[in-house]
Amino acid sequence: MAPASTTGLWLDRNFLRFWSGQAASQYGAQITKLALPVLAVLMLQANEIQVGYLNASGLAAFLLVGLPAGAWIDRMRKRRVMIIADGVRAIALGMIPVLHVTGLLELWHLYLIALIQGTATVFFDVSYQSIVPALVPGEQIAEANGKLESTQQIAGLSGPAVAGWLIGLITAPLAILVTATTYLISLAALLTTRDHEVLRPRHHRPPLHREISEGLRWTLGEPMLRRIVATSGIANLSTTLIFTLMPIFVLRTLGFSPARMGLLLTVMAVGGLLGAASTPKLAKRFGEARLIPLAACGSALATVLIPLAVLLPSDMAFWLLAAQGMIANFNALVYNITQVTFRQRITPADLLGRMNASVRFFVWGIMPVAALLAGWVGSAIGTVPTLWIGVIGCLASALPVALGPFWRLRDLSTVVVHR
Repeated sequence: MAPASTTGLWLDRNFLRFWSGQAASQYGAQITKLALPVLAVLMLQANEIQVGYLNASGLAAFLLVGLPAGAWIDRMRKRRVMIIADGVRAIALGMIPVLHVTGLLELWHLYLIALIQGTATVFFDVSYQSIVPALVPGEQIAEANGKLESTQQIAGLSGPAVAGWLIGLITAPLAILVTATTYLISLAALLTTRDHEVLRPRHHRPPLHREISEGLRWTLGEPMLRRIVATSGIANLSTTLIFTLMPIFVLRTLGFSPARMGLLLTVMAVGGLLGAASTPKLAKRFGEARLIPLAACGSALATVLIPLAVLLPSDMAFWLLAAQGMIANFNALVYNITQVTFRQRITPADLLGRMNASVRFFVWGIMPVAALLAGWVGSAIGTVPTLWIGVIGCLASALPVALGPFWRLRDLSTVVVHR
C-alpha cells in the first residue's frame, strides 16, 4: 500500500512522473486514432468489411488473452509490464512508416500490426488500471483517476486536430511515427517511477486456472459490479458497431476531409474534459451511486443524433455530430471515473489485475466481434442502417444500471462486499 500523503498529488513528484508519461502516450494514441483509419480508408481504399477486419484486429487480444493476462499480471510487477508493453507498441507502430516509405505497405500489414499493438495494450491497460492503488494512498485513488482521465480528454482535445494537420503535412503513415515516439516517452517516465506494490510469495500462488476462476467469481459475484459489467459490455458492443463505420460515414458519406474529421474529434473531446472535471462535484450533488445510471442514460440517448447527421447539409452535420460527441463523452467520462473508482475500492489488492482483466474480457472482448459484425452488416445493408442498429443497442445498454439498486443508494463507499 502507498504511504499516506499530506501534500496532495500536485506535489507528489512520483505520481507526476507517471502522469506525464501517460499524458504523452495518450496524446500519441489520439493521433493514431485518426491516422490509422484515414490510412486504411483513403490511402489503401478499404471497404466496410476491411475496416471491420482492421478494427477487430486491434481489439482481438481482449477476447483472446484478456482473462489469462489478468492472472499473469497479478504475478508480475505491473510497472515492469507497462514498460515492456510500451516498447512493443513503439516498435510495432514504427513499422508502418518503414513499410510505407519502402512502398510495401498493404492492408494485411495493418491487421498484423494492429493485433500486436492490441495485445500489448491489453497488458498495459490492465496494469495501468491496477497500479494506481500502489502509487497513491487509498483516499487519493479517486483524485488520481480523475487526473488521469482528464489528461486523456485533454489529449483528445488537441490530438485529433494535430493529427489532421500532420496527415496533410507528412501523410498518415508518418504521423503514426509520432505515436511511436510518445510510447518511448512513456517508457522513460515509467523507468523513473517508483511504486509500492507487494507481490504475493510464489508459494501462495494457486494454479493459473484457479486464479482466473477467482477473478471471474469476484467480478460476477457482486450484484452491482455485475450490472456495471452488463451495461459497459452492451454499450461497447453497440458503440463498436457505430464507430467501426464512422470513418466511412464521416469521410465518404458526409465527405469530410481528414482535417475536418480531426477537428470534429477535437470538439467532441471537450465534453469528456468537462465530464472528468465535473465528476467530483456531480458525485457530491447526486451521489456516486445515482451518478452511474444517470451518466449511462445520458451517453446512450446522445447516440441517436449520429445517423441523423446524414439528413443535414455538411456544416450542420458537423455541428450536430460535435454536439452529440460532447454530450456522449461528458456522460461517458462521468460514468467511467465513478465505476472504475468503485471497482478499485471494493477489490482486494491481490485481485485487482484479475478483476480488471475479467471486466475487460466481458466489456472489451465483445468488441472485435462487434467490429466484424459492423463490417459484414454494413456491407450488406449499408452504413447508415447499421448505425441505427448500434443506436438501439446503446439505448438498451443503460437498462442494467438504470433498473438496478443504484437509485436507492448515494455513496458507493458504503457498499460492503465479502470475499
